[in-house]
Amino acid sequence: MIQRIIPSSGESLPVIGMGTWQTFDVGDQTAHPELTKVLQAMYEGGGRLIDSSPMYGRSERTIGDISSMIDDRDDFFYATKVWITGEEQGIAQMHTSMRLMQRSMMDLIQIHNLLDWETHYATLEKWKAEGIIRYIGITHYEDSHHEILEAALRKKKFDFVQFNYSILSRNAEKRLLPACADLGVATIINRPFGEGKLFAKVKDQTLPITASIFEIENWSQWFLKFIISHPAVTCVIPATANPLHAAMNMRAGDGDLPDKYFREEMAAIMEAFEMQ
Repeated sequence: MIQRIIPSSGESLPVIGMGTWQTFDVGDQTAHPELTKVLQAMYEGGGRLIDSSPMYGRSERTIGDISSMIDDRDDFFYATKVWITGEEQGIAQMHTSMRLMQRSMMDLIQIHNLLDWETHYATLEKWKAEGIIRYIGITHYEDSHHEILEAALRKKKFDFVQFNYSILSRNAEKRLLPACADLGVATIINRPFGEGKLFAKVKDQTLPITASIFEIENWSQWFLKFIISHPAVTCVIPATANPLHAAMNMRAGDGDLPDKYFREEMAAIMEAFEMQ
């Protein structure tokens, strides 16, 4: 799989990871074998980053339970978030997340949806210096907050920023992605499929013949290849509870990437579908 550099450290990270919103929020352990296969498919396909949050229900606990049974569990890049107001409340929540995910050290903790971000940044900066975490991040999922994210990146030194971006949601290209490149901030992309809306738009559409140029086998790879072909994208985190889909998503990180001209052709095709 293609790897991108985390600017603040020089460490490389595979361009496709795994989101866990809804898909890993399971209370019934009978779902664990299937989700274990999802993580195994991700690992075998070259993916490493697993992203979660306290607001994702039981996802953190599920990740901890499942990964503890995988021999290569320490090879994953574990990311979660803090999503609460107040310093002490944030510290307590982050300790709980680490316990649920069964991590003595967390690779990345992100301040979720900018909530009380300056308070939590001070804690995370201290934790990073102490080796409790490796990286500090901040997130949002709406275009309307991209400018606020950029302002935060310019005010404090973040290692990562996570935000929404897709083939039909390109607001991040205007300022946020260029700012990340200029400031040396790694990017994690959420909502790559527009919460499934992109698949609805191509339900009865045939994959363009030009997709074979970049070894694109299906629409999910079409959407993911578009995202990772932007040079300022570090990693994208599609979510799935289906091992076959996980394997297909990982393959989007292999092979050549579209250039800027083919990217615009890909977007134009999607926009034409949207108008039908």
